[in-house]
Amino acid sequence: MTDLDRLLQFAARSRLPEGFGHLGDDGRVRPDRGQETWIVARMTHVFGLAQLSGRDGWDGLVRHGVEALVAGPLHDRTRGGWYAAATADGVPADDGKAAYPHAFVVLAAATATATGAPGGRELLDEALDVWQTRFWDDTEGLAVEEWDAGWSRLSDYRGANANMHGVEASLAAADALGDDDPRAARLRSQALRATERLVHGWARAWHWQLPEHFTAAWEPLPEYNREQPAHPFRPYGVTVGHLFEWARLALHLRAVIPEPPSWLLEDAVGLFTAAASRGWAVDGYDGFPYTLDWADRPVVRQRMHWVLCEAVAAAETLATVTGEATYGVLARRWRAHGEARFADPATGSWHHELTPEGAVAADTWEGQPDAYHLAQLLLLTGRPVRGSVAAASR
Repeated sequence: MTDLDRLLQFAARSRLPEGFGHLGDDGRVRPDRGQETWIVARMTHVFGLAQLSGRDGWDGLVRHGVEALVAGPLHDRTRGGWYAAATADGVPADDGKAAYPHAFVVLAAATATATGAPGGRELLDEALDVWQTRFWDDTEGLAVEEWDAGWSRLSDYRGANANMHGVEASLAAADALGDDDPRAARLRSQALRATERLVHGWARAWHWQLPEHFTAAWEPLPEYNREQPAHPFRPYGVTVGHLFEWARLALHLRAVIPEPPSWLLEDAVGLFTAAASRGWAVDGYDGFPYTLDWADRPVVRQRMHWVLCEAVAAAETLATVTGEATYGVLARRWRAHGEARFADPATGSWHHELTPEGAVAADTWEGQPDAYHLAQLLLLTGRPVRGSVAAASR
């Protein structure tokens, strides 16, 4: 079985002087690739979870991550916010500021705050201010997607993926701030509003085929990226792993809001059931394909490690919440599949992408970039359901 401590040792190899980098299949960091905010933030979060779970020796890497997000090349200290990526020379690699990486900065800052890391609370305050003033659209009850670097032009695209991680980050930030901070209740309310629109609204109306892409007026774009179906963040069609991930997040949300509506559990079950029944072995090979079309036919048949991690985590969470043995059976079955197919004995992590037949692939994901999905799965197993993985880890 995959060992969390060995996974963390693998993740620690991502350390670079000014942050964390991309890890290859050989277990070595790739400094030539520069840095990406989502990787730096996720790794900071993972090391914070390790510390919160009672493991010694991870506080230094949490501090390093906080310092990277505060003083490193990804942070625009003049205009505010974070670039998505920086080159190996420390130059911003893009001229936009997107909700997806900003959600992970909030998540990393929340977990760092929970550990008591120096500068963590200040980072969280700044990241939340950017999220609230630049990305959260209170009229829509959802987050917008992407600005230019100077915050003057807003993209017409709207996406479910960034909102999903915004829900995750908002719940983690609320837990880190504590109930005495008035922002905590507001963040949980915003998480509920976003979940209600995307899950209880579109996912339910579309028979659990959650549309991922939208216009500026929040009209679904079902044909978006048909010509680039294997996009790592905006693929065409139904993203199976996101159905599992939303199911789990609905249950985290249900655990922390007063008088939670019954639909949170009902919709979590609906999403999970759809993903499990339509996704597993749909092409005749064990495992979940990356994406399906609107007739439940596989589009990108490659197996992504994160999809399986989220499937197991959702099953574990539903088993805890409902007490129904069926979910536990599925969690164990799928976890065994992951250990047999994805686990890499050379690194202690999991291969990020496989062909349907089980060969290592790199069409969408090269190497083993980060430890976020797998570490969260290992830390969620056997723990109570809280608003965030950090709160459960404590």
